[in-house]
Amino acid sequence: MSAAGLVATVVTHRRPEETGPAVQELIEVARKAGARLVFDPREAQKHGLEASDCVDLAEDPPYKVDLCFALGGDGTILRGLRRYAGTGVPVFGVNFGEVGFLATVEREESHVAFERAFARDFDVLALPGIAVSVGDGEWIAINDVSVERQHGQRVATLAYSVGEDEIGSVRCDGLVVATPAGSTGYNLANGGPVMAWGVEGMVVSFIAPHSLTARALVVAPGDVLAIENSSEDEPVDVVVDGRPVATLGAGDRLEARFVGEQGSLAQLAGVSFYGRLHEKFGRLATLR
Repeated sequence: MSAAGLVATVVTHRRPEETGPAVQELIEVARKAGARLVFDPREAQKHGLEASDCVDLAEDPPYKVDLCFALGGDGTILRGLRRYAGTGVPVFGVNFGEVGFLATVEREESHVAFERAFARDFDVLALPGIAVSVGDGEWIAINDVSVERQHGQRVATLAYSVGEDEIGSVRCDGLVVATPAGSTGYNLANGGPVMAWGVEGMVVSFIAPHSLTARALVVAPGDVLAIENSSEDEPVDVVVDGRPVATLGAGDRLEARFVGEQGSLAQLAGVSFYGRLHEKFGRLATLR
């Protein structure tokens, strides 16, 4: 498939000294392929870029693009997935982080990977999300939403229910609601179960629970999960994919719903979830 006329946006993480050479490599591959790359001004300044024959600068990069390149760790890839949530634009991640569970390829493979990307030689995996609502505010989480005790505040009391049924109330530092893709992050650190990609549903796990009976819970995809801050007067923070978005005061609640096909993640043919799990977490064991 010809790449002529293909338009792609680029997002990178905060260390341009690491991703800069790969950005230049991407520009050269795009130029040879007859494709165009779109950078917002912050990305352009970060890498010292100016408009050229294959580089466009745009304050609000267009949503009607063919591809998004994300050079960084999972946080950067999540940024691309959130930007294009629900649009079908694939995000092609190159790992410049430590684990990079969402990455399509490692940084050492970037040149060949860019050529394959412009040739559209990859599969697209549809990732579900979690629709989060607090009052009038609404957000989509691709990985997870967490409710967290504020720094300096006392331990929170969080009640959680599904539909009309209250499941329990736990004194804890917070809880995490994760998608299958997000189950290998904060949820896993809490001792929650890993959910294979393709499983539908959300997993709830607790951050430092002050209880011997708090257990992780997998919520069915059609059910609505409600979380209420039952603390006497301590507020808690609501964090979506690592970004604080709201505060729950005492007595306030949020609702979380499973929603399908929000993110579009580029994957090379032959890569399986279980192979990725073995490779990435095998690498974790060697990190110091």
